[in-house]
Amino acid sequence: MTDLKQDLAALRIEREPERPGVARWIVWIVVLVFVGGAGLGAWKWVTRERPIEVQVAVATERAAGTQAAVLNASGYVTARRRATVSSKITGKVVEVNVEEGMAVRQGQVLARLDDSTPKASLALAIAQAESARKAVNENEVHLAQARLTLGRTTELLRSGAVSQSDVDLAKTDVDGTQARINALREQVNVAERQVELQRTDLDNTIIRAPFSGIAISKDAQPGEMVSPVSAGGGFTRTGISTVVDMRSLEIEVDVNESYINRVHPGQHVSAVLDAYPDWQIPAHVITIVPTADRQKATVLVRIGFEQLDPRLLPDMGVKVTFLREEDEAAAPTRAAQPTTLVPNASILNGQTDNGNGFVFVVAGEAVERRAVKVGGADGDRVEVVAGLRPGERVVVSPPSNLIDGAKVVVK
Repeated sequence: MTDLKQDLAALRIEREPERPGVARWIVWIVVLVFVGGAGLGAWKWVTRERPIEVQVAVATERAAGTQAAVLNASGYVTARRRATVSSKITGKVVEVNVEEGMAVRQGQVLARLDDSTPKASLALAIAQAESARKAVNENEVHLAQARLTLGRTTELLRSGAVSQSDVDLAKTDVDGTQARINALREQVNVAERQVELQRTDLDNTIIRAPFSGIAISKDAQPGEMVSPVSAGGGFTRTGISTVVDMRSLEIEVDVNESYINRVHPGQHVSAVLDAYPDWQIPAHVITIVPTADRQKATVLVRIGFEQLDPRLLPDMGVKVTFLREEDEAAAPTRAAQPTTLVPNASILNGQTDNGNGFVFVVAGEAVERRAVKVGGADGDRVEVVAGLRPGERVVVSPPSNLIDGAKVVVK
């Protein structure tokens, strides 16, 4: 038993005694290294150069020979001759001969109203006029007889067969008959005027086109009542059809009164319909309406098309560009080469006396401050004569802290 315990004791490995404090220092060193590295990384992250958010625009190119714009506006295509055709009288529609989109000519019958009452009134007026004429004929025969009687009575007075009173009685009969005939003739005139009035009322049941054009609406159907004024609690139509003279199409735009000095009669205009954005329509200013809208602070400008086209329709939305009139001396030079255009807000320090300014050009992730030479205005854009090429990106409304070489990120 004693030998076994001794053998087991011989197998035990003796450990060296631990040195106090060594492990604890190692742990602190590791913690300090970790905290120091994290703090250094955080400091670098806080103090790093952050990119500035900017809005950019691409420099565009205006083709050679193209006129510059001085003002942009929007409006609508309108027709100077446009009419909602109605009747002069109130009546029931019995026939409508027009459809939307149909071409009509001046005087063409568009619709008919019930004419039974006007026809009856016309027949009555004709009968009354005929009766008045017959009454005149009857009294003319009586007048002839009265004149013969007066002649015979006058001869008998000379021979003493009759008295003067008989002659006076015969003469009175002649004068009375003549007066009655005159009155009846006036009645005939009145009856004939009544016939004309009834013919007019009958003609008013026929609704005709006031001018040649295109029917753009059909507003009534057979069986409905129409009237020149609104009546019947809204159940009475006030029109048959709306006709537009397509030869009278033009553009009406509202121009802010602050910029109306840029517009003048005869000025060239480029119009673009919302329906055909790639179609440039040549036009010109007809006139500036000499009044302003005090609520909108705008002035109405009428613009005429150089040439009409079937694609032009009333009430179409249109955007117009008022073109700048080029000087005769500068026009050939500008027409010989294209022009670079940038937004007004991209030019720094504005335009100086010598036409110089600055722009920030985005190159990769940084910006480059570049001097440019600017020209005239083209709407909300500026012509860049030198220092910039079409296709380069420029910063719009640069922030105050933007400097040359600064890193940027595009919004």
